[in-house]
Amino acid sequence: MKENVRIVLAVAVLALAALSCQAVTGGGDGGDSIVPDAPDIPTVEIPEIDIPDVNIPDLFSNDVVLSDDFSSEGWGTGTDVDSAVEYVNETLNFFVNRDLYFVWSTPDGEDYENTHIEVTAINDSTDSTSAFGIMCNLQITDSSYYFAVTGAGEYAIGVSTLTDDTLLTNGGEWGDSDLIESGADSYRIGADCGSDGTLTLYVNGQQIVSINDTSYTSGGVALFAWSGEETDGANVSFDDFEMTKLP
Repeated sequence: MKENVRIVLAVAVLALAALSCQAVTGGGDGGDSIVPDAPDIPTVEIPEIDIPDVNIPDLFSNDVVLSDDFSSEGWGTGTDVDSAVEYVNETLNFFVNRDLYFVWSTPDGEDYENTHIEVTAINDSTDSTSAFGIMCNLQITDSSYYFAVTGAGEYAIGVSTLTDDTLLTNGGEWGDSDLIESGADSYRIGADCGSDGTLTLYVNGQQIVSINDTSYTSGGVALFAWSGEETDGANVSFDDFEMTKLP
């Protein structure tokens, strides 16, 4: 910033000097003429301006921790006889060949805490009971919380451990919500993973359910697809992932 100020002022001084030269060398009518002395251009001392260091991105930050439009590869991918997780048309696509099968992908090995996560799920599943969504506070043992939605308008928040898988909402059952459109082409899924144990599920910007559980307060983040009873029935693509810090 200081250097830019100096350059602008230096250009202005050079322009004045050029005008002075033109006045001195300008021709007349060929007769005797008196050429005036070039005007004295005073030396101007440009004061130093102390400009504090400013982290420009911080001025506009909304506390985004991680975002991805899946235009370049970075999440875990792979294909085997049971499932395929691959980049397809700038999305992260999950295709599950096996019934009642759970597969997930992570962007990195980092631990996060007190976050709000959002992603768009494009549902091309032929089985309406196939579930998909967000995982948070993922542990090295693969224990985690998950926020699940189905194309039939069902939802659940659950906790998965090494030895058990438990739904924490609706008395341990899947729930139905009029706020989740059945058979929609896509869903904007959101999840709060609060450091105080608050776990909240959102669909298309509307809160579906909120509970509290403090088994895990930090960990990794992931996206998942969970097939129903129909083989080859789960086909979900994720786009526009964003994770921000909760207040």
